[in-house]
Amino acid sequence: LKALRHRDRLRPMMAWVDRMPMPVVRALGAVEILGAVGLILPPLTGIAPSLAAATAAGFVLLQIGAIAVHLTGEDRRITLNIGLLATAAVTVWLATGR
Repeated sequence: LKALRHRDRLRPMMAWVDRMPMPVVRALGAVEILGAVGLILPPLTGIAPSLAAATAAGFVLLQIGAIAVHLTGEDRRITLNIGLLATAAVTVWLATGR
């Protein structure tokens, strides 16, 4: 949604978009899309499967940043971000702990 929707349509779901320039919001959307591809394709194709662990580590950093953005603004809804952070951290742990 961040990569395509107008700021007005994002605002009800993401109050922080008013504090960020739209190119940053678009870039975050693109990073999330590429990250999803990076989590799925390497293990699925068997080509460079270690990229999935690196992508999950990137998602950990992304969620840490997202939590910081939420906490510095008026939007304190971070439950989803904490869940995504935990999921990404477990993915990194499972991918590198073998």
